[in-house]
Amino acid sequence: MPLSDAALLRFLTSVHPYDSLEPALLQELAPKFRQIEAAAGDPVYALNEELQGLYLVHTGEVEVTDENGIPVSILGPRNSFGERGLTRGGRAATSAQATADTLLLLLPKADFHALMASQPKVAKFFDRRRPGSTDTGSLATTRVEAIMARDPVTCSGGLTCQGAAQLMRDRRISSVCVTDGDTLQGILTTRDLTARILAEGKPISTPVCNVMTPDPLTLAPSAIGSDVLHMMMEHGIGHIPVVEAGKLAGIVTQTDLTRFQAVSSGEMVSAIARAGSAGEMAKVTAEIPRLLVQLVAGGNRHEVVTRLITDIADTATRRLLALAEAKLGPAPVPYLWLACGSQGRREQTGVSDQDNCLILSDDLAEGDEPYFEQLAKFVCDGLNTCGYVYCPGDMMASNPRWRQPLHAWRNYFRGWIAKPDPEAQMLASVMFDLRPIGGDAALFADLQQETLKAASANSIFTAHMIANSLKHTPPLGLLRGLATIRSGEHRNTLDMKHNGVVPVVDLGRVYALQGQLDGVNTRARLEAAEAAGVLSPSGARDLLDAYDLIAQTRLEHQAAQIRGGQAPDNYLAPSDLSDFERSHLRDAFVVVKTMQSAVGHGKGMLS
Repeated sequence: MPLSDAALLRFLTSVHPYDSLEPALLQELAPKFRQIEAAAGDPVYALNEELQGLYLVHTGEVEVTDENGIPVSILGPRNSFGERGLTRGGRAATSAQATADTLLLLLPKADFHALMASQPKVAKFFDRRRPGSTDTGSLATTRVEAIMARDPVTCSGGLTCQGAAQLMRDRRISSVCVTDGDTLQGILTTRDLTARILAEGKPISTPVCNVMTPDPLTLAPSAIGSDVLHMMMEHGIGHIPVVEAGKLAGIVTQTDLTRFQAVSSGEMVSAIARAGSAGEMAKVTAEIPRLLVQLVAGGNRHEVVTRLITDIADTATRRLLALAEAKLGPAPVPYLWLACGSQGRREQTGVSDQDNCLILSDDLAEGDEPYFEQLAKFVCDGLNTCGYVYCPGDMMASNPRWRQPLHAWRNYFRGWIAKPDPEAQMLASVMFDLRPIGGDAALFADLQQETLKAASANSIFTAHMIANSLKHTPPLGLLRGLATIRSGEHRNTLDMKHNGVVPVVDLGRVYALQGQLDGVNTRARLEAAEAAGVLSPSGARDLLDAYDLIAQTRLEHQAAQIRGGQAPDNYLAPSDLSDFERSHLRDAFVVVKTMQSAVGHGKGMLS
């Protein structure tokens, strides 16, 4: 059933980047969207086809495949697609097909390009071209070490075929590697047992060494996914041991390739959006560490990885809000759920707690508060179930302090600005990273602009915020060394969060305050600060490069931990880096320290 004009406009205000447009512009833009109904199985467009425009999913599901017919992602409501082709010549770079009854919104090509040309925020969101980046999650270019199963099941050559079959049955695998110590001697698969034992009537007591494939084809961990695909296709095999320095390091199977392709942020978002409980969502969010490994291994930049991971948290939050309303009934007055911290900045990694709050309409009546108390508890508990653990500082909507009517929030910010004591500085720093997630975004628009204007005009508050931003310092030691943590559980490591990315996050927040910039993402803040003249071009370029290196190093550290079977954290041992990497990391920290010094002396930029 076609959407009414009002319903279409409401939907667009909930979708990024349209939610960033001025209301009058959005009113003009909304009627330009064409509504297209597609049944399950209907094609949307084919590879290399001339695109009609930008597609946006309202309801239903669309599968996007690459030139080899391999699924790239499954898109659900609020997902856009087709922008890559539109920004690269106008022809489809993928194929798309509805996999359920779907309602699509199509922004015609001419209107899309006009919007891109007139709205920098829209252009920045959709034009993802950047030198040095790669296609997200490309199996063909991902290193084998990110795909392989580590610690493969092994046996000796003297084990009987029956024993090997029982081992494969019990471990639910289709092959075992035959080894002598750490040295690979051969491989035995279920196909070998069928063809060489059952088919030939040999006794099940036959030793594995008489049936295995000796000296099998192998690959190194540094090989890439296309090497695996080519070797399997050329030789008709489904299992490839991975050997490093003569020792067995892992194994790649066809199942591993399928599993790798199945993990995508789009598919996870789709699954969460359809989940019926927090428990169902938790099964999806449990895959986030593997997604992080895949994205990092695919060569994606840190801001792409953290954005995709944050999108999953946003979807989980919105789904929990919907489930809460289904349970409790419609909200008595409008409300807005907001995230702060790393989720607010769209910078979540493999380690994230929850930081959130609720702004309630000033129409709140005396008996309405219990509803929002239950809603907040439902969502915060659900997020904790999904792995976004409760905030240690209790900065959550379940805390009545952070679940207040709009007028109370205005008083909070006015009070923090008027009296910037240490607690006010801390709270203001966190709350300047607020980003609407679900509900009525209009409750925040005026508040954000009012607060930025008042804060930037108060020189005392600004000075205190600058001083607060300098409390986290890069880990620089004497004699060009790196200053590691001296004691405790994380002794001799670098805290890549509090002494790595946080100093840049704090600088970005100060620049946003000085320039009255409404973005909350750190990299976007730095770019906007340059455009507004708060940062010089050379200072912005240096700080962006430094931030990119620090943030990327942090992500690669977490990905390496996950591949090694460990829980990811932010503590990096300098000994894990090469001399070259340590030198460049220190240079990045020096840039950050220099920029902190400039801000501390009232300069705000490098000349």
